[in-house]
Amino acid sequence: MTVLVAGGSGFVGRRVVDQLAASGSEVRVMTRSPGPHGTPGVEAVFGDVSDPATLVTPLAGVEIAYYLDHSLDRADFVERDAAGARAFALQAAASGVRRIVYLGGLGNDDDDLSEHLRSRREVEQILGDEIDTVVLRAGIVVGQGSLSWEILCQLVERLPVMVTPRWVNTRSQPIALTDAVGALVDAASADVPIGRYEIGAPESCSYGDMLRTVAGQMDRRLLIVPVPVLSPRLSSWWLRLVTDVDLQTARTLVDSMTNDVVVTDRRFDEITGRTPQHFDDAVRTALAERKRR
Repeated sequence: MTVLVAGGSGFVGRRVVDQLAASGSEVRVMTRSPGPHGTPGVEAVFGDVSDPATLVTPLAGVEIAYYLDHSLDRADFVERDAAGARAFALQAAASGVRRIVYLGGLGNDDDDLSEHLRSRREVEQILGDEIDTVVLRAGIVVGQGSLSWEILCQLVERLPVMVTPRWVNTRSQPIALTDAVGALVDAASADVPIGRYEIGAPESCSYGDMLRTVAGQMDRRLLIVPVPVLSPRLSSWWLRLVTDVDLQTARTLVDSMTNDVVVTDRRFDEITGRTPQHFDDAVRTALAERKRR
């Protein structure tokens, strides 16, 4: 099977590429800076979703395409992501691609979703309007290379006492990196019907719970004091001050932290027979990897 991974140089995409190659698929990684990949069965090819003409060659002869391309660090990310998804889907359909697999975001459609989560929904719709698409909606991916995971770790390392925004009580349902990658690889199978699915750990938890779990496994003391006076703008400045994240990304993430993002549908696990890890197990694995790095 010939598979194209757009976004294959990202922290999730790299691992999807490796697992697909290990399973015997012929894998192409679409990138703006192609070079020797170094993994047998993997070819890096030039392609840029902002330039539709460059998508013809990467998608030629492809059966399954992964769309893992999205941006957080740009003020115009909504327009950019929509235009990129439309160009990719149109060329995928013209090239005879059978299926696109897309990693979206959790969140209740009836909520007042953040701009970031609304953008993820828009990309889902754009892709699905043009070609058969399997969407996997996920929350925080717990693993080395994840921006949200790194923020959790940096907050715990740098602030033994946190005067936190209200979003510390928002509920989320993280997923271990290995579970997210395994689910994405499974989603290419014809055994998984076209549709939208949700993936995550067996349990949900608040951001405060996540911080306490990380602190406990780091053997650090942590006191969290939520206050109602930190607006989203002040909250993003607070996150920028304490962590290494840039301000635009901080604003985008903080906006999304006001929405509960939990799993309400376990169909994907039932179809594939997957058993996701609990959050504390995912943290243990991720911290061990972080220490090695």
